[in-house]
Amino acid sequence: MTAATLARPMSSSSRDFAGWTTAAQFLFRRNWVRMLVWVLVLAGLIAIVIVSQRQTFPTQADRTAYAAIANTPAVAALTGLPYAAGSLGGILIIKIWMTDAVALAFAVTFLVTRNGRAEEENGRTELLRAGALGRHAYTFANWLLAAIFSIVVGLACAGAAIGEGLPAYGALVMGASFTGVGLAFVGVAALAGQLAQTSRGANGIGIIMIGVAYLVRAAGDLAAKHDVAGGISWVSPIGWGQAMRSFGENNWSPLLLLVGFGVVLCLLALRLESMRDLGAGLLPDRPGPRTASALTQTPIGLTLRLQRWSILGWAIGILVGGLFFGAVATAMSNILTGNSAAATAILGSSKDVVGGLLAYFTMADGLLVGAFVLQSVASVRSEEASGSVELQWSGAISRVRWALSRIVVPAVASLVVLIISGYAEGASYGAAISDPSQAGRFTAIAIAYWPTMLLVIGVVVFLAGWLPRWSLTVSWVLYGLVVLVSMFGELLKLPKSFANDTPFTAIENATTKASFDSLPLIVLAVIAIVLAVLGLLRLRSRDYVAS
Repeated sequence: MTAATLARPMSSSSRDFAGWTTAAQFLFRRNWVRMLVWVLVLAGLIAIVIVSQRQTFPTQADRTAYAAIANTPAVAALTGLPYAAGSLGGILIIKIWMTDAVALAFAVTFLVTRNGRAEEENGRTELLRAGALGRHAYTFANWLLAAIFSIVVGLACAGAAIGEGLPAYGALVMGASFTGVGLAFVGVAALAGQLAQTSRGANGIGIIMIGVAYLVRAAGDLAAKHDVAGGISWVSPIGWGQAMRSFGENNWSPLLLLVGFGVVLCLLALRLESMRDLGAGLLPDRPGPRTASALTQTPIGLTLRLQRWSILGWAIGILVGGLFFGAVATAMSNILTGNSAAATAILGSSKDVVGGLLAYFTMADGLLVGAFVLQSVASVRSEEASGSVELQWSGAISRVRWALSRIVVPAVASLVVLIISGYAEGASYGAAISDPSQAGRFTAIAIAYWPTMLLVIGVVVFLAGWLPRWSLTVSWVLYGLVVLVSMFGELLKLPKSFANDTPFTAIENATTKASFDSLPLIVLAVIAIVLAVLGLLRLRSRDYVAS
């Protein structure tokens, strides 16, 4: 190479991507823990479900009976078409494919937005571009990292299935379907980051697109003929992933659609990035009212306004879950025998199969509400980490009063959502057995989980006060462990004294007894109050801690 060649200036295209490898290394170091947790959770769910279903459906007769139950519109709309429900692989797809696929779509959307639009909004992207990075280097590195993450998730899920003895070819197709869905939504998130001016707006667009893809897929499955989805499913990336039909026909062609869709959207996003100003979005800002309402001028009113769409989304999702659980309880009780591992895990010592199953479903709804509460109250730390709260803390409002506004909203909202979920489950179950009184009964049972929601709030506030930098990570890890033990403690052969005493299983046991035991509720409420007070006292006295 001559000196003249070395001195030749880079092309405009080369300059735009200069330093992308350095940016990729930086992004990986910043996000590797978060990505590792997602990989372990999504692949771990595959392994757990396989173990549980092998014990639940040990014979072909059991699988055939489940296939008959799975072949209903409710199951098709919620989890997809049961095209191979008579096999362990097909049952795995029904039970977990939709959950993992949608969760991965959320994961890549949040990852791309966090490293893209959020950094641009906070001014960090401008600082990075002022150095050695080209215009598109950081953006390209962000998308590449999310794409590699999707590939790793697919391989990990396939490896988990193969490790549990499922057919390797079907497992690879399943893993590829997860990867394809992830790549498609990398493109969606990339485009959303160019359209919206804020990270909240970009996440909102991404979440709406995930919801639309899910609902379109559900409509296609409801319009299915036998086990072939209706044509409208081909409008949805989630429908494309499902159309790969792993452990069935093992169709690879929809993967090309998923990859092509993601690549085209990323190329379009690159083009849009070169056309717009740094920090700007292509969608015009919606002008707000000239003056704030009386409610919005209060800390609680502001919190409620900021979280209103999140609360509505969670409420709708949990409402659908409650309706589904109540509707399928009677049918599922027919395949639970008193001596099976699944019956022991779900029913415990209860001899009332339907009652025990419904109590288990109510706990599952409670776990969903707990996730909503954790996400909502996490703003106590996330707003501090982003710097948006610094101006508020420097004004007339005290830190404790500010934090209380972030606590009251999830506390009250969780009670409302619990009432909705309990009523929905009881009403759908009551409709199945022609007993309207079940709606009130299950509403009361759901309300019993409110002290557990308060405990979630207390733990998050305590960690935000005493371990601010690690609070969100520790909170989600603890919640994940509680979910794992609560749902699968018996199947994992954990000691009963441990599996039956989580904040969720303790309430489940208290509400299924012949005489209601209020002691667990009181204990959980007291612990929640103590943790919250300790966290608030520490938040008031410690230094401001940025990200």
